[in-house]
Amino acid sequence: MTSRLNPYLSFDGDARQALEFYEQVFGGDLALNTFGASGMPDPAYAEKIMHGMLETPSGFTLMGADTPPGMDHTPGSNFSVSLSGDDAAELRGYWEKLSAGGTVSVPLEKQMWGDVFGMCTDRFGIPWMVNISEPTG
Repeated sequence: MTSRLNPYLSFDGDARQALEFYEQVFGGDLALNTFGASGMPDPAYAEKIMHGMLETPSGFTLMGADTPPGMDHTPGSNFSVSLSGDDAAELRGYWEKLSAGGTVSVPLEKQMWGDVFGMCTDRFGIPWMVNISEPTG
């Protein structure tokens, strides 16, 4: 798998509706994972989207999720740029450069879904997400 760069949108509880709308607009395959399916015990979040990904026939990738409990949803700044793939060395290199002089909000480390993931805001105020998955095949 090559590394991928795409927008990641944050929603205030309506990620499912928004991502289904974008699926109607762009076509493609939509995969949705809920907080409940990932083991979050809070029933208020059980059906909220922890991660959604739309891959379109035109080659677009759009990801999104509902803002998790404890984090603020701020319209106008409810996006991040996502870098993902299985080339750990490449992605860690990007992480080191992007986070240098910026602010790390989630350290780049193994997460409950099994991937290595981190979030930072670079020195120019742009929010980034880096996800390193295990190589396939």
